[in-house]
Amino acid sequence: MKTAMWLYLFMFLAFFDLHAQYPILTPFAMSLGAGPAFIGWMMGMYSLTHLPGNLLAGVLVDRNGSRRYIVFALTVAGVILLLQAHAQLPWHLLLLRAASGFALAFLSPACMTLLASLSSDPATQGKYMSGNGIIHTLASVVSPAAGAFIVAKAGYSGTFSTLGWLLIFTGVMAFFSVPKHNPSLALQKPVLPLQKKLPGASAAASPPVSRRYYLLPFFVSCSQGVLFFELPLSQGKDGIMSTGILLSLLSLGALVTLCLFFLNRVSPGIRIAAALLGMALCFFCLAAFRSIPAGIVLFLLGSAKGVLFPAMASLFISLGGAGRLGRTFSMQSIAMSLGAFAGPVAAGQLRDHVSPYFIAFVLLMTAVLLLPPGRAGKLPSYASGWNGHAA
Repeated sequence: MKTAMWLYLFMFLAFFDLHAQYPILTPFAMSLGAGPAFIGWMMGMYSLTHLPGNLLAGVLVDRNGSRRYIVFALTVAGVILLLQAHAQLPWHLLLLRAASGFALAFLSPACMTLLASLSSDPATQGKYMSGNGIIHTLASVVSPAAGAFIVAKAGYSGTFSTLGWLLIFTGVMAFFSVPKHNPSLALQKPVLPLQKKLPGASAAASPPVSRRYYLLPFFVSCSQGVLFFELPLSQGKDGIMSTGILLSLLSLGALVTLCLFFLNRVSPGIRIAAALLGMALCFFCLAAFRSIPAGIVLFLLGSAKGVLFPAMASLFISLGGAGRLGRTFSMQSIAMSLGAFAGPVAAGQLRDHVSPYFIAFVLLMTAVLLLPPGRAGKLPSYASGWNGHAA
């Protein structure tokens, strides 16, 4: 539990730092002379460079543990933010965002693997993942408004410098606090029902995960990329504070549903399908019903996200076999990186022809159609009663 608390602290500081940049990056790029299409590529490039980092992280975290990669990601990302404070041209920002994307690609697989390896009990793992979601959401509730406040007082350069030093300090704390080796989950993880059906299967040999399930994080991340691209642009160059408040409302909605721990008793398949449908309807409202206050819609959108992400984590924990959690979370991060790249790029190219929010609506409805609970029920993670004793 002590290791989990340290991890929660580091992730809170890291997520606070990252989410504080969301209302700042688009106006900063516009101040350097970037247009909407270039901003879309800039935001997408950050996610594109996640790919080589995710590919490396999956193997290296399983082999060497999480500690060194958590420290590396936090420290290097902090140094890059210090350099970003002195960017003079849009191309400078593009290159620095690409480098930051590669460095931070190691953080999520390393943290998620270490959290999942702290216990072999599905109920306890579900609690850890819900705790991770709560910490992530708490950080994202206050950080957009905080980032907008800091930039109003210290300017872009002072804000990026402050956030950079915060990440470096967090990396130093992680070096002294995170254990050098992950607890061994390979010897404790119970055999899944799917593994029992395979002749000659053992706890150490897990079946490969169907690539179809990685479409889920791809479409979800794509829709989020569209939101983070379009929301600052729709508020205008002088709408930094309003963007920060709206993003905080998004995270506040997620925090509300993340605190409803009894939802862990519901099958992950049902939670995923319901959350995807709710998110899709929220994006449709943003695109078609401008009379509805954006704050209300974003709060409901965040509530759906709070249901979705713990269910997705439970799904991928159950799909990953013993000794393969790093690879499983790495593939999930790759799918999310591809989606976060494709979303803002597509929105930047099509913004003059169709509402980016409608693009997100189509993507999420496609995810609902491709991953209905009935089909997913064939997997043990979706079966009714799976994780039925979760708190």
